[in-house]
Amino acid sequence: MNIFVDFAMTPGALAALREGTAEHQLLFPQTPAASVLAAPEADPRFCAAEIAFGQPNTKAVAEASLLRWIHVSSSGYTRYDNPQFRSLVAERRIVVSNSASVFAEACAVHVLSFLVAQARNLPAALKTRTGNGTPVWNELRQASGTLQDENVLILGFGAIGTRLALLLRPLGANVVAYRRHARGDEIVPVVTEPGLASALAQAQHIVNVLPDSSQTRHFFDAACFAVIRPGAVFYNIGRGSTVDQTALLGALRAKRLKAAWLDVTDPEPLPDEHPLWQEPNCFITPHLAGGHTNETTSLVRHFLANLHRFVRHEPLVDRIM
Repeated sequence: MNIFVDFAMTPGALAALREGTAEHQLLFPQTPAASVLAAPEADPRFCAAEIAFGQPNTKAVAEASLLRWIHVSSSGYTRYDNPQFRSLVAERRIVVSNSASVFAEACAVHVLSFLVAQARNLPAALKTRTGNGTPVWNELRQASGTLQDENVLILGFGAIGTRLALLLRPLGANVVAYRRHARGDEIVPVVTEPGLASALAQAQHIVNVLPDSSQTRHFFDAACFAVIRPGAVFYNIGRGSTVDQTALLGALRAKRLKAAWLDVTDPEPLPDEHPLWQEPNCFITPHLAGGHTNETTSLVRHFLANLHRFVRHEPLVDRIM
């Protein structure tokens, strides 16, 4: 089969891909996608593709008559998550999967790092020099807590949220998940829309893993922050577009939120003059949560495992359409 691959990878990952697809033909575009967030360019080679691995151009997908399977090289798939594209792949019987499993561990560990750093008051402790027994030392010590019996609400309970819930179990946190529609196989209690306000009012830690979509844009607006428990901490590793950042800034300045930890913003990178940079209790990392050593090799291995299943007509891991 012809496999179109449109993202840049390390030499080691490329070697693994070539070895694992020796029975097939690899097609590469003239210009690989620079980022999973950038709109991909159309390429004439795509018309011959039966399988696409990466971030294929949506218009090219519509014109590729031979295409049978798309494997998205990211966990997010916003550009494909719309009624028109879903209708297209359903009509053409094109299978679509993503790489959520590749990034779940790193994303969960990243937000766990945020949670633990907040609980242990590390931002203040790392900036303080003081002797044992001083008033400042005592204040820092008293402000250093644990996650035992703390209420954590995770919004968006897919692979990342599930892994985070498992990592939080040994720490004794009380985890609740929010989903628009409960599936029944979740490992923690689930609330849906009618119970969201109550869950927000009880949570001490609010973890946003929501994807970008027409339903989630500015999901966290002023009204949402108004019902949050005073003194709660907000974490975002989903998408920056799901948060009204003016409302977030207002909640921080009004002390409604104790702190915010963000791996994603809108736009990215956040401009130097943006007021969130000046907030002492707002901590921002540059969209690193899913990153890990040998990342593109992990992506290739996940794709190759799914290719093995696809050839044998077996269910794919991380199928989304």
